[in-house]
Amino acid sequence: MEFPLLALVLLLGLGAYWAMVVFPKQRDFTKRQKYVRSLAAGDEVVTYGGIVGKVISIESDKGIALVEIADGIVVRLVTAALIQPYDPAEFARAARAGMEEEQAQPGS
Repeated sequence: MEFPLLALVLLLGLGAYWAMVVFPKQRDFTKRQKYVRSLAAGDEVVTYGGIVGKVISIESDKGIALVEIADGIVVRLVTAALIQPYDPAEFARAARAGMEEEQAQPGS
């Protein structure tokens, strides 16, 4: 009598873990892969390290992108390190929101 109940609890726990941890990570990975495949020369990107640069070229067979991070400074990056497009307006909005939140907290 105890074994079927224990098995059911374990299955429910594994299902919850899958739904809350594994599935969202897979969805995020798929989203990033689609983004990287859509990149073209001239696109402005942000890397995992927070560096903003412009894509010069992509060697898709090697998984490498050449990104210009300053005038004349080109670095080779793994395409998986390119996480999102650079949108100056969005970054400015997020910075303003962060500053407003910081000012709203008393005692900080």
